[in-house]
Amino acid sequence: MKATKLLSAALLLSSALAAPALAKEGMFTPAQLPDIADQLQEAGLELDPSDLTDLTGFPMGAVISLGGCSASFVSAEGLVVTNHHCARGSVQFNSTAENNYLENGFLAGTKGDELPAAPGSRIYVTTELTDVTDRVREGTLDMSPVDRYAAIEQRRKDITAECEAEPGFRCLVASFYGGAEYTLIKRLEVRDVRLVYAPADSIGKYGGDIDNWQWPRHTGDFAFYRAYVAPDGSAADFSEDNVPYAPEHHLKVNAAGLDDGDFVMVAGYPGSTNRYTLLAEVQNTFGWTYPTFQGLLTSWIQTIENAAPEGSDARVKYESRLAGLNNFEKNLRGQIDGARRVGLVDRRAAREAALADWIAADEARADYAPAIEALSELSVESATASRTNFWYNNATRPALLSAAQRLYRLSKERELPDAEREPGYQERDMTFFRQGLQALDRRYDARVDQSEWTLFLTGYLGQPAEERVAVFDQALGLTADTTVDDLHALLASYYEGTTLGDGEIRLAMMEADAATIEASDDPFVKLAVALYEYERGLEDAAEERGGRALALRPAYMEAITAWQREEGGLPYPDANSTLRITFGNVMGGSPFDGMAYMPFTSLEGITQKDTGKEPFNSPQSQLDAIEAKDYGSYELDSIGSVPVNFMSDLDVTGGNSGSATLNAQGELVGLLFDGTFESVNSDWDFDPRTTRSIHVDSRYMLWVMEKVDGAQVLIDEMDVVR
Repeated sequence: MKATKLLSAALLLSSALAAPALAKEGMFTPAQLPDIADQLQEAGLELDPSDLTDLTGFPMGAVISLGGCSASFVSAEGLVVTNHHCARGSVQFNSTAENNYLENGFLAGTKGDELPAAPGSRIYVTTELTDVTDRVREGTLDMSPVDRYAAIEQRRKDITAECEAEPGFRCLVASFYGGAEYTLIKRLEVRDVRLVYAPADSIGKYGGDIDNWQWPRHTGDFAFYRAYVAPDGSAADFSEDNVPYAPEHHLKVNAAGLDDGDFVMVAGYPGSTNRYTLLAEVQNTFGWTYPTFQGLLTSWIQTIENAAPEGSDARVKYESRLAGLNNFEKNLRGQIDGARRVGLVDRRAAREAALADWIAADEARADYAPAIEALSELSVESATASRTNFWYNNATRPALLSAAQRLYRLSKERELPDAEREPGYQERDMTFFRQGLQALDRRYDARVDQSEWTLFLTGYLGQPAEERVAVFDQALGLTADTTVDDLHALLASYYEGTTLGDGEIRLAMMEADAATIEASDDPFVKLAVALYEYERGLEDAAEERGGRALALRPAYMEAITAWQREEGGLPYPDANSTLRITFGNVMGGSPFDGMAYMPFTSLEGITQKDTGKEPFNSPQSQLDAIEAKDYGSYELDSIGSVPVNFMSDLDVTGGNSGSATLNAQGELVGLLFDGTFESVNSDWDFDPRTTRSIHVDSRYMLWVMEKVDGAQVLIDEMDVVR
């Protein structure tokens, strides 16, 4: 190593150790940003914070949702960048064992070569927010829990229907602060989404599950879609006549990038957090639910791998599920470990005690106490129901049984006026419903599904008699004497006797009425019909609990937010898949004594990890370019190489995957794709010392596109600034 590089390494280590120890908590709504303008500007933001409240302006107008991941427009022709793992389902859907884009990568040479994304893929562009709290909540506090839940649900559906009267929009009434506030979110729905470019797994998933949630990382977790609309600019289903969508705003891609300490912010759609949950739910989650599920996931992954050997078409069909299960299993381990490390149960108990003291200190706050006590009792009740139903819910998970249950439920819902149907079964949902049934063709294998069902039923049979479900046992033919050895023959009759494996038959059943479905001899359909009333009973009980929570939780949230404001904080709502902004700086960290994380990884780290075997099997062309030090214009002087991934102190969670990482001028400098193992517990409790997020650097994205995959046409399409 040259002396200059030794010096650079020493400086990096020094900066990692000297970096601020505290991460910046908060997933703020755009409307909250003016209230923290001083903090944003002190951290380094050069834009006017008030400009970030305009969802149709720059840069927020370029930030979009994929309905599970975040993304952003990066060209005037509807080019969308997101994480590789967010687009991987579309790569898998278009792959076969003979033509495996997961293994080989995919790059469309022209727009005409772009492939339809997986069925159900959407791009949502937020265009307008409207406060509808008064309309949703008016008069509901005097209702019974069941009536309250039904009234609020119906009002949300009515508001949504009014919003969607304008064609091409998908609207949502989102709940904030536990139902204390409701906001109507109007979103343009782009239905024709096409896969443009995804690196091979050997880049986009480099390190695989071994490196997942770990630092250092060397993962090229990026991919590109394109949004298409009808020639007149309206939303349309896939058609060769459609044209690329022209967004009002798109992000410039910064090829100069960042250095240690620089300001960064992420704009995206985080899924959910649980930072305001009460002690009873925390105890149940970390004392039972997570450990139990984590153990099941380990067996589930092994079951799929055994039933779908490497290289088989079945393995290709289940690759996306395996990736998700592995990710979830490791996440749960991190959550459990993090809760133990920070003493989450004790911390939550201490917070509730402090809140109780604050309430008791002022008679004007006395009304909060009974509401919080009742909510705590409800949390215990809900936790008990969750534990009781855990194994039954898994035992009814098989793909064709789930399809049969949804089809029968659809036939029953269609007996009601559309406005009164449950969400998921209204006419607005039928395109998704149909595409979900179609997607089974590339995500279902009978042998694998039967193996999964055997696993779930094995767990179910091991439960106490009082936690068994009589109607399920009777319909499936389970008795007190049924053993695991009996399951193979019992379940084989279902797969041999069903026709639901045929996509055309599934789609045809969408039009069947309840009587026709009830007359079916298909074993999965018969089981679905037998379970219908029991399932509705579970749903009714959950809605009754939900109705009580809708009266109690807003009071709790009002108390805890008022208390936090007195302490000088700006309370932000739990994440709920709506647009949020989080900010901070590029920095390393020290999660444990004697351990230091430097803020950047480099190309050379790829070669140090590479073994030539999955998941450390970088393409030879990439290894050659690294060996030749062919950095092009993407070198970061402070590390003497091209940066691959970088670390920041941003507060993020699932759903933020694919979020645009922006610099002080609002330019794209990377994509958020992960957090460290030590920080995953921040879903429940923010730990400023250990919370760190991981991003793929825009310079590495551009380097791979130029030097490895020959995607110069996309670089030319984007506004790349240096």
